Amino acid sequence: MTEGPEPVRGWPRIAVAAAVLVDDLAAPSMLLGAQRTEPPALAGGWELPGGKVDPGESAQEAVRRELREELGVGLELGPTVDGPLRGWWPLGVRYQMRVWVAGVADGIPTPLEAHSQVRWLGPQDVWSVPWLPANRPILEAAVALLWPGRVGRA
Repeated sequence: MTEGPEPVRGWPRIAVAAAVLVDDLAAPSMLLGAQRTEPPALAGGWELPGGKVDPGESAQEAVRRELREELGVGLELGPTVDGPLRGWWPLGVRYQMRVWVAGVADGIPTPLEAHSQVRWLGPQDVWSVPWLPANRPILEAAVALLWPGRVGRA
């Protein structure tokens, strides 16, 4: 699997990597949502787990590190969920995010830091949690990729 394009340059943005964590990479029936604990403006909202790409680190390395730190899991990366910025997703005015569909390679997703809880969501209940606004378009694309024609946006 290739790393993909670099973040779009010329914008004051910080690169972030995240995963649409699924129960089975070959035939996903559920994806994982994570409820944030911080910062206060985002606390209680649901997101795809991930975090900032450190200097000298690739987005793939960052998503693997972040999910190990935040949820205690190793990843098997699958396809990317491509966004409108050469594959990256805009997150507000400061960030752009690269997103992969990923399976759990080892461990059990457990909120270790930055999240109060995690929840497996199937196509029938993926919109039952209050996703952070910046994550909703990414989820729409992920749902279309994972379960074509099975579920629409809430």
